[in-house]
Amino acid sequence: MLRWQIEIQEYGGNMNIVHKDGNIHKNADGLSRCPLPNNIDNAAYVPEETSPQIPIEGISVKDLHTTFFEEVRNSYTQNNDCSILCQLLTKDCKDNSLIHSLDDIWKKSYYEGRFQLLDHIVYHRDENTCIMTVVDRSLINIVLEECHDTPFSRHLSEERTREKVKTCIWWPMWRKDVAEYCKTCGRYQKANESTLKRLGNMIKIQEPRRPWEIFHMDWVTGLPPGSDRSYNACLVIVDRFSNTPIFLPCHKGDTAMDTALPIWNRVVSWTGIFTNIISDRDAKFISALWRNLHQIFGTKLSFSTAYHPQTDGLAERVIQTL
Repeated sequence: MLRWQIEIQEYGGNMNIVHKDGNIHKNADGLSRCPLPNNIDNAAYVPEETSPQIPIEGISVKDLHTTFFEEVRNSYTQNNDCSILCQLLTKDCKDNSLIHSLDDIWKKSYYEGRFQLLDHIVYHRDENTCIMTVVDRSLINIVLEECHDTPFSRHLSEERTREKVKTCIWWPMWRKDVAEYCKTCGRYQKANESTLKRLGNMIKIQEPRRPWEIFHMDWVTGLPPGSDRSYNACLVIVDRFSNTPIFLPCHKGDTAMDTALPIWNRVVSWTGIFTNIISDRDAKFISALWRNLHQIFGTKLSFSTAYHPQTDGLAERVIQTL
């Protein structure tokens, strides 16, 4: 295919591709030929009667003890909610006193009609599954071990372990128990250690003590051109102390110097030198000229992190109003 593409490119736009029927297309290329026979002479030969070889270490079979279901039934008598459910489902009655004695999570599932009694075992029905309800902690631990610790499970992530558990049994707060079980698994913690850079500590924005000590600054671009100078952008400056906004008309392609001059002439001359400017990471604000200029003034520049406009939220809110 690559050879034909190189060949066709040499003709540029001076070639027309015309379809030819198969019975007259005698010089067919390799893509139009019949597939090669699946025999020993073919390099891509695949034996037809082969069975996949599965290593015995990759198979995990856990037989249920003959008394497993009996243990499940006996555990219901030791649990108040399960014993009440068995009474309600056996008699098929609507005894409000029994229903109100259930815990909230059991009561909610009962009202939704999710419980069903078969062979004296309570089953919990979901949209697509109907699984056994188990309340005995030792039996729950057996299922968690099978779904997470066995060689077949391979200490999977919390989400994948949760997907396996929800096809086996149900018990109240089972998602929380699965999360706790995965957190206590040493091999899981080592295998699923995050490779991302650790997050830094949250730093509260300093509160100003006087007007125009700290202000927020952001750009609004894409505006329709106005006045003789065809301004198509606006620099929004908001005082953090009094929420007073100042709007400076400008151009979208202004440099750092073009931005600094109107701030000096129309803001600093009226408000005085400020101590902190909060802005996003616009190219003008992180340029060397902008940094050196404010280093001379003794002004601290605080930049928001990428994709986190909440840091400069005061200016963003004023832009909404604008």
